Amino acid sequence: MKIYLDNAATTKVYPEVAKKVQELFVDKYGNASSLHSIGTEVRKKIDEARGKIARFIGAEISEIIFTSGGTESNNLALRGLAKANPDKKHIITSVIEHPSILETCKDLEKSGYKIDYIGVNSEGIIDVGEIEKLISENTLVVSIMHVNNEIGTIQPVEKIGKVCKKAEVYFHTDAVQGFKKIDLDIKDINLFSVSGHKIHAPKGIGFLYIKKGTNISAIITGGGQENKLRSGTENVPGIVGLATALDVDNKNNEIKKSRDKIIEGLLKIHGTKINGSMNNRIYHNINVSFYGIEGESLMLMLDKDGICVSTGSACASAKLKESYVLKAIGVEDLYIHGSLRLTLGDDVVGNEDYVINKIKKNVEKLREISPFKFEKIARK
Repeated sequence: MKIYLDNAATTKVYPEVAKKVQELFVDKYGNASSLHSIGTEVRKKIDEARGKIARFIGAEISEIIFTSGGTESNNLALRGLAKANPDKKHIITSVIEHPSILETCKDLEKSGYKIDYIGVNSEGIIDVGEIEKLISENTLVVSIMHVNNEIGTIQPVEKIGKVCKKAEVYFHTDAVQGFKKIDLDIKDINLFSVSGHKIHAPKGIGFLYIKKGTNISAIITGGGQENKLRSGTENVPGIVGLATALDVDNKNNEIKKSRDKIIEGLLKIHGTKINGSMNNRIYHNINVSFYGIEGESLMLMLDKDGICVSTGSACASAKLKESYVLKAIGVEDLYIHGSLRLTLGDDVVGNEDYVINKIKKNVEKLREISPFKFEKIARK
């Protein structure tokens, strides 16, 4: 038995998506910039996919710019705005953003940009009022993710968008983890990033929504593809696969029921806590900590049981690297080190008891050899 619970990292490409992608690889393999019949046929496929995505989010066709995924989209959003608007040198973001935002901001700081990294509360939620206070005449963009990739917290991005619109400041959201899972009203959002491999499309494809009128420049130059904002031969199989994945049923309600059942079972294990918000949380995320054990050891034991999860901590050369997200929401070190992230897919439905029992059994094994005395576990 294999139960894959790492869907925030990547998802399997569904058969109907893979079939469309295969057709483009084998039969419709032309370059969309070529003027012969195969090239023009491929160009039509791109146009159809772009139109489908635009309709899905309520945008205009010209507002969809295909990229290689979330990281490139995030870079294009921040660096492209910075390049086009050199007189604005202030960016507001949060301390729990994806590294593709945080590292880009750190790089821009070296070029003279002032970055405000705002904190979050114990549930991982942004204070919209704090953003409003920080906005100034020099603010270029506010960039706050829709859903956190570790703890699944859902941010009030529509409220943030309204604040930014009133202040005439660009608002970008990294929507990689929330796209197609949570409805999003884009009317007050200037830019948002999407990655295909989070929604059962292939890896290496994504898009950046750029609202008409946004002053932005290319950061990859060349042949001028993608409305001169992202040069390079188009990844046609990926583009068509991404559009096809919009039709895949995520089975949100069934997976949410599985999530709630697993959370209920895990909380019966002494010294267990759920990290992040219990209410403002995406339906498939469980970030859980077990006091006094190593999350990486638990992850490897579960893998032997056929359960694939990720850990909130990683071990490199015997040095434990703590999750900056869990640190930001105030989780104690001995809980951070024992953290797991479970992000569920449809294969968990009906297998909840197996997952709960295997986690419980392995936690008990690790507790037996843990140097931390069980009676020291803080009860809250």
